[in-house]
Amino acid sequence: MKLRLLAVCAALVFSAPAVAAAPEVSARAYRLENAATGEVLLRHADRARVPIASITKLMTVLVTLEHAKPGDVVAVSSGASEVGESSVNLRPGERITVRDLLQAALIQSANDAADALADYVGHGDRARFVAMMNSEARRLGLADTHFSRPDGLDAAGHLSSARDVTLLAEVAMHSPLVRSIVRRRTASIAGGRTLHTWNDLLGRFPGLIGVKTGHTGAAGWCEVGAARGPRLTVYAAVLGSPSRSQRNADLAALLRYGLSRYRVVQLVEPHKVYAHVRTEYGRKDVPLVAETPVSRAVRVDRPLVQRVVAAGAVKLPVVAGDRLGLVRVVSGGRLVAESPLVAAKSVNRPGLAGRAGWYAKRTVHHLAGLFPL
Repeated sequence: MKLRLLAVCAALVFSAPAVAAAPEVSARAYRLENAATGEVLLRHADRARVPIASITKLMTVLVTLEHAKPGDVVAVSSGASEVGESSVNLRPGERITVRDLLQAALIQSANDAADALADYVGHGDRARFVAMMNSEARRLGLADTHFSRPDGLDAAGHLSSARDVTLLAEVAMHSPLVRSIVRRRTASIAGGRTLHTWNDLLGRFPGLIGVKTGHTGAAGWCEVGAARGPRLTVYAAVLGSPSRSQRNADLAALLRYGLSRYRVVQLVEPHKVYAHVRTEYGRKDVPLVAETPVSRAVRVDRPLVQRVVAAGAVKLPVVAGDRLGLVRVVSGGRLVAESPLVAAKSVNRPGLAGRAGWYAKRTVHHLAGLFPL
């Protein structure tokens, strides 16, 4: 069966609102991305290699989850308990589960928890664990990243980029355990400890589901965040904002802008006849409808082009549901929806008498054309 292009039509499927101007962001570097498509909506110096502070702990957690179970029990080393700055005051020799340490590292950004995980997975050799972090970074394609510590404290050669931390956050959020932890504002763990998040936008920015903050003297105020809208998740990273409040404002502005760029649209409609296909023996054309209706979140600032490809003619019989074509919808050169076109009804092949009658009528018609009255 040969398919041919029946129609090409370009039209806005929805009335696009006025496009808001991109926000002004004061961070040293930033990136805004659609997680599903990889579209980069905004960026500035997103490949610059800069300190990322405790965003580092996302990689610490990823490597831990590859080599340890949440129920494993860790004996805290004296080195981990003495790291200082943000901590949950772990005690040397204290026994605590990996799960509790993961929560402490991700919610309260505890350096002692991150180092305790590194010591456990690295079998007491923290340099070995850092090598595992860098190996995983290479595997994930984090080309701008090099780790020197598992906790994110300032250190020579400890660098990444807005592009890389966005990808790192997306990968980390594939873990159900990570997703469940980073959306919490508080949690309770062993030792009567109550954790409190540094993520000020949790519970305040609609749809925010994480991910990780960070701050050191060299890194400034940093965060990579994810927010959900209708059938859409956007990720934004801000690195090197001058203050905690400005970091919050920068990240919220980026996420808000990203979510505003999309609307959910019915791209392939149910019951709509997209084309008609000719049949044989004078039978009526077969209407084609979409096998599967499709709705997607699509950019509001781009036209949608619909292309219908269908068979020029088909032999009988045709059974309702037979695939006879395809409808595609493209936005900005990107395929955003596709569905097979199927016969909306069955058309039987006429019997011998019916076919003979049709040939007789066609012969008479041709003869009448040759010998007009």
